[in-house]
Amino acid sequence: MKKILLFTSIIFFSGTVFAQVTQYSQKLNIPYYEAGAQTNDYIKERCKLDLYYPTNMKNFATIIWLHGGGLTGGEKELPKALQEQGFAIVGVAYRLSPKAKGSEIIEDAAAAAAWVFKHIKEYGGNDRLIFVSGHSAGGYLGMMFTLNKLYLEKYGIDANKIAELIPFSGQAITHFTIRKERGIADTQPIVDEYAPLYHVRADAPPMLLITGDRENEMLGRYEENAYLARMMKLVGHKQTRLVELGWYGHNMTYPAFPILIDEVQKRTKEILQE
Repeated sequence: MKKILLFTSIIFFSGTVFAQVTQYSQKLNIPYYEAGAQTNDYIKERCKLDLYYPTNMKNFATIIWLHGGGLTGGEKELPKALQEQGFAIVGVAYRLSPKAKGSEIIEDAAAAAAWVFKHIKEYGGNDRLIFVSGHSAGGYLGMMFTLNKLYLEKYGIDANKIAELIPFSGQAITHFTIRKERGIADTQPIVDEYAPLYHVRADAPPMLLITGDRENEMLGRYEENAYLARMMKLVGHKQTRLVELGWYGHNMTYPAFPILIDEVQKRTKEILQE
């Protein structure tokens, strides 16, 4: 018995010593509009992304992370909670209102996603494993270019290639900043081509909608997402889920990050087994 225990200990120790530790690197301020695209000084200033990725593994998943800020503020970020999890993170900056129109901001987000689809393999990633997430305005932007396929079609990319859409408290109706451009109050809801709800479709990628508590969220954010989930089901989409984080308000990223990580890991396994 002693010999068996000693042998087992040696094997365990050897495995610990020689186990590969994932290493990561960053590339910052990468312009995502391709050379030759029509640009201006503001695009050159704002339209950049940061890439955090594993350097000693291949075929990894990537999360496109779009920051919040009401389309009027915020900076690109690589959330600490998502780092060292075995996947890449792309932090996206985009133009802001009022210097840019809401329609232009959505175009920026789509251009950044297109860059990821076209270039992530160069860093070892898998373009079948691209997840779209972000908080608030960032969630809205991801919902828009995922559900309205025209945004990515412009770059020759099928939005259905997105592995999963996982927005945090994204606006499902027309964004309040776009309504403000038209002189419409933020308490006056509308649904038009700038609303994710307008683009519900049965063949969309899987969606996991995450919001704070309905009583603590910004305006009707939970109810908007609940309506989106219902309408996706009614048009025949079978992979939309809604998570309401009880007690948490609009700034619910802390409890939502572990859900995002778990979902990316599960979905990655499913795709690689297909």
